[in-house]
Amino acid sequence: MANTQENSIDRIAHVVSTHGLGTAEETKVLLASMRPAEVAKLLESNPPKVRHVLWELLEDESSIQTLQHLSEDVRGEFLEDMDTAQLVAVADDLDTDDFADILQQLPKTITDQVLSSLDAKDRARVEAVLSYDEDSAGGLMNTDTITVRPRHALEMVFRYLRIRKDLPETTDALIVVNSRDEYVGMLPLSKLLTSDPTVTVREVMDTSATAIEVHTPDTEVARIFSDQDLISAPVIDIEGHLLGRITIDDVVDVIIEDADEAVLVRAGLDVDEDTFAPIGKSVRRRAVWLGINLITAFIAAAVINLFEETIVKVVALAVLMPIVASMGGIAGTQTLTLIIRGEALGHIGRTNLLWLLNREFVVAVLNGLLWATLVALTAAFAFQDIRLGGVIATAMVITIVVAAISGSLLPSILRRLNIDPAIAGGVILTTITDVTGFFVFLGLATWVYA
Repeated sequence: MANTQENSIDRIAHVVSTHGLGTAEETKVLLASMRPAEVAKLLESNPPKVRHVLWELLEDESSIQTLQHLSEDVRGEFLEDMDTAQLVAVADDLDTDDFADILQQLPKTITDQVLSSLDAKDRARVEAVLSYDEDSAGGLMNTDTITVRPRHALEMVFRYLRIRKDLPETTDALIVVNSRDEYVGMLPLSKLLTSDPTVTVREVMDTSATAIEVHTPDTEVARIFSDQDLISAPVIDIEGHLLGRITIDDVVDVIIEDADEAVLVRAGLDVDEDTFAPIGKSVRRRAVWLGINLITAFIAAAVINLFEETIVKVVALAVLMPIVASMGGIAGTQTLTLIIRGEALGHIGRTNLLWLLNREFVVAVLNGLLWATLVALTAAFAFQDIRLGGVIATAMVITIVVAAISGSLLPSILRRLNIDPAIAGGVILTTITDVTGFFVFLGLATWVYA
């Protein structure tokens, strides 16, 4: 089956690259043989003009299912052309959390129109998800749950499931609640199928199963699923009332998005940025980070300008300056990346941050001494100036140590300021290491060669 899908993608790619879009019927048949996630990948892999033609060839049901797999930018292109009736049809085919994600991309006026067009039950479900932050457990949850009471016999549960006929996707357990709709445990389907049908739910349910508080950040949700190998988990409010459930497919999306973010944000790129986005949109998005980087460059240049006379007097300083800043930047980035990763995995907290800071300090000193010695000997030999070797060695050790300390403390400081360290940490750290490296190196040189 997988080979068939791959062949379909390859054949469409061949048609697009060699014959424009070939015959509409041929392409339509190939698209119909692909899963929604594969169609989404194909759309994102083509320029806007081609992807809109492909979109028009999709069956209605396929296009609706494809929407949830598209990045926000590409999905936004197609949502702009959909009317209220089409958006309501989307609600019928998608899970509540996926539909809520789509509504969050629309203007408020359109969102209100769509919500008012839904029946009361569906509207209540969607509004429940929309009331929570999209990066929280509430934003991830689906309100379509199956609940049972502890006093019910398993035989009654069987009859209830037969009446329903189908189960929500990724259902591995039923959620047990009391008469006040408070979560009390889980009834795994494996227990339901293998236990005596005359016993009650209370006798076989798992009361230790994890329930996730609705405001829990999505990264913490992903960690809980990973640590406990969960397939699904109930979501509760602060008083313990059941609100919905989160399934593994939603958690996988969070993990993939976090991985993309870790790579892209350091370059000032948006996680959902379209690879084939219009030039104007890409320019606007990237200009902000280029401007921020320019400010940091001006700060570093201002520090260098303070020591203009020294650089003119000892030209070798201009040659060696980048080495000091570069070594500090790499050392700081190593520490910063380690700390951010440790925090994401739940390895780092207040109790062990000081120990880690001491460890990073010692590592920085030893590495600084090792490479400073090598660079000092090289500089002294190349420029026939032992004083120059001493200056760059001292500057390197100080810069690397400052970089390591900064990389250790920045994530905690930025989080207290409600700033994502994965986004801003690299820019701030680069500024610190550049300014420190240039100031210490040129300052020492000024003092030595005065």
